[in-house]
Amino acid sequence: MQRHGTRREVGNVSSAEAETLDRTAVLRIAEADSVAVSLADMKAGTEVSVDGQPVTLKNDIPAFHKFALTALSEGDDVYRFGEKIGTASRDISIGEHIHSHNLNSALIGSQAYDLDRQPAQMQGTAPSEAHFMGYRRADGRVGTRNEIWVIPTVGCVARTSEQIASRMREKLNGRADDVIALPHPFGCSQLGDDLADTRTLLASLASHPNVGGLILVALGCESNQADELLKEVSLPSERVKIVRSQMVADEIEDGLTAVEELLEITSKDQRTECGLSDLVIGLKCGGSDALSGLTANPLLGDVTDWVTAGNGKAILTEIPEIFGAEHLLIARSPDRNVRVAIANIVNDFKDYYVRQGHPVNENPSPGNKAGGITTLEEKSLGAVQKAGKAPVRDVIKYARQVTADGLTLLEAPGNDAISCTALAAAGATVILFTTGRGTPLGFPVPTMKVASNSDLAKRKPNWIDFDAGQILKAPSRDQVAEKFFEKIIAVASGERTYSEKNGERAIAIWKRGVTL
Repeated sequence: MQRHGTRREVGNVSSAEAETLDRTAVLRIAEADSVAVSLADMKAGTEVSVDGQPVTLKNDIPAFHKFALTALSEGDDVYRFGEKIGTASRDISIGEHIHSHNLNSALIGSQAYDLDRQPAQMQGTAPSEAHFMGYRRADGRVGTRNEIWVIPTVGCVARTSEQIASRMREKLNGRADDVIALPHPFGCSQLGDDLADTRTLLASLASHPNVGGLILVALGCESNQADELLKEVSLPSERVKIVRSQMVADEIEDGLTAVEELLEITSKDQRTECGLSDLVIGLKCGGSDALSGLTANPLLGDVTDWVTAGNGKAILTEIPEIFGAEHLLIARSPDRNVRVAIANIVNDFKDYYVRQGHPVNENPSPGNKAGGITTLEEKSLGAVQKAGKAPVRDVIKYARQVTADGLTLLEAPGNDAISCTALAAAGATVILFTTGRGTPLGFPVPTMKVASNSDLAKRKPNWIDFDAGQILKAPSRDQVAEKFFEKIIAVASGERTYSEKNGERAIAIWKRGVTL
């Protein structure tokens, strides 16, 4: 038999403990938890110690997967993070692997919530000297980049937009941080609210403070007319150009000329010192593996508390990724109207699933399950940790822009590309994207990839901007959070993320209506 160590307080261990921690340690988070998580592949018959309790593993336990600390009968609730993550689908013995074969989600459709209980007020403390170097715009908002965005009104000219951006990128000569195209397939063959959502989403993107200059590339005959879209764009008129492809002989040359004219303006823009109140962070990814809720997501929570305490803005989205943990957000909103809005937006999303004939718990993904996440409740309990302890101050609909200081909940699905696009449209100037499996995809604004485990960070060094897995061996999580915060400040001040370096800049629009 082999005996291995245990850690209950993740990221808060002594230096001596950090030195002796090995890859075969196990983690139990809360006293009420009926499971622990292994940090490495462990063989059946291995004996581990959890809070002084010896446990002999009944099965091989893959890395980041769970095993039982107590005997469970069929129908018993199973707890992790001190909260229910599902029910046992059969009897489970101590030391047995717990996963999809013996644990079921207990989530159902829409439900009632306690909306009248006054929450305890929780708020972080902002670093007193924190500031970054940003671009202050005419409306007072601050960008982290000074770029020219080339946005097609319709998919027919998406490639035209890409050609304009590509040909101008090598001609910048420091006159802007970048020229990027944001191609998409929509803007025509849409009706009603579906078309309106596309127009509003594109207008919100076009109004982003990272946009020093905007090129709208129109076809001419599309439903999403450029002049109508422009009515929703809040940029100074001198920073906007329209290329009407059907009306000119050479739309590419017209686009290149338009970019040159905008560069005369952006070349005069300068970074200035800005405070936390000027920072808008987007919080992304529910949970990729069982460590997400132990390392990367709590790390984002620490930063969220600092930013919101400094009167900055943080945006949490992916509504289906919080099913099962929404009560924790409701419980800490000081405004009853906001509590009602949280309940409504969650129930509306659940009803949307039901109307389409799908269960509300059709999650986690195959990759999530391979990483040790079993139920949506478990994933969600990790996901909400990105929001730290900050009270929810507002709830906004898809494609709308954030206005309230503090933490805002944004309507969007869990899909990475759609939700990150929604975060950018809402006004996020840096997106903090946690991942346990890895992805190269980036979005219009700087997107920092935060690995939940160190193996991923080592394996994909050209994807990952920060290794949150180091929390597992750090003397304290605070030390890692401070390093992470310094990295965010550097990125907000101009340091390029790997997705930017790799040319990964994409958008995706949430399509919810009829296609003609």
